[in-house]
Amino acid sequence: MTLRANWSYPTAVKFGAGRIAELAEQCKAVGLKKPLLVTDKALAALPITAAALDRLEAAGLGRACFSDVDPNPNEKNMEAGIAVYRAGGHDGVICFGGGSALDLGKMIALMHDQTVSVWDLEDIGDWWTRADAAKIAPILAVPTTAGTGSEVGRAGVLTNSETHKKKIIFHPKLLPAVTICDPELTVGMPKFITAGTGMDALAHCLEAYCSPFYHPMSQGIALEGMRLVFENLPKVYATPGDLDARAHMMSAAAMGAVAFQKGLGAIHSLSHPVGAVYNTHHGTTNAVVMPMVLDFNRPAIEEKIERAAAYLGIEGGFDGFRAKIMALRAELAIPETLSAMGVEASRLDELTEMALEDPSCGGNPVEMTRENTRALFEACL
Repeated sequence: MTLRANWSYPTAVKFGAGRIAELAEQCKAVGLKKPLLVTDKALAALPITAAALDRLEAAGLGRACFSDVDPNPNEKNMEAGIAVYRAGGHDGVICFGGGSALDLGKMIALMHDQTVSVWDLEDIGDWWTRADAAKIAPILAVPTTAGTGSEVGRAGVLTNSETHKKKIIFHPKLLPAVTICDPELTVGMPKFITAGTGMDALAHCLEAYCSPFYHPMSQGIALEGMRLVFENLPKVYATPGDLDARAHMMSAAAMGAVAFQKGLGAIHSLSHPVGAVYNTHHGTTNAVVMPMVLDFNRPAIEEKIERAAAYLGIEGGFDGFRAKIMALRAELAIPETLSAMGVEASRLDELTEMALEDPSCGGNPVEMTRENTRALFEACL
């Protein structure tokens, strides 16, 4: 099978090894003449970024790049990017990198000419209608990791640098006009990033599958996404150059982001505050709390997990599925507890309050209360 295709699900996706060669062509297809490429600090220095900028320059599109992006980007990063966007007279954004770069690039495209605050566009009700949609710049997305799925999403996560709270900023026009998914771009990821981003994709699929809301399309996508992760994440971790496995992981990442329209849950509502306060890697944090959240939700999800285990060829029902998660974490050298990531018991009350305010909390199969959420955090230490 040739792992190369054009999809529209939900955005136009150019999928396949080597398709980064189409970057300039796709920019021109959506009318861009002077795009700003947004990436992170580490990626900016790598050959794949230089090669992308070379392609843009050769096509007469310039080689402008903004890379002052923190691992958990905040409004200060956004404001700095907007200043570069305005000064350069840019007409669109290429989001190039992992979740941090993709999310911040979206925020720059959204906010470069708005009159409202970015915090007024949080994913609450119809708040997105406060934005002037005509002033949102076109977005192209080029993921270089396989986890977040932001390349096919209509939102971005931004941390408030004063409150240390992560907020989901939503607008339908944050859906990229075109996404280029080229598995060759993920080959050079450090092993811990391969592991963490892959576990992020698994968390998205798992939580979407377990969500109590009705969305059978997402349910099916989430289940197949889990299969792809279980089969291919160990392969890319052990053999980074396995392009077929890399392609399947890119698919799983996009599938997770499409699936979690159905909902997320306690994995993310715990992970978001930990990441905001301690600046931990998001996907790795998800992986740390995943088995404890499974235990927490067991009364509500056991039957679903048994069905998933049967489809995935995992023996032992719920317990077998949990054991599979534990074995995968060990294989990927994921820390066993939040304490191992530097989380302190003295801040659990603060983290609990932040978790209960996180939108993911509302999608958890078991109702999260102050008492049981703090107990869950304790179990994760």
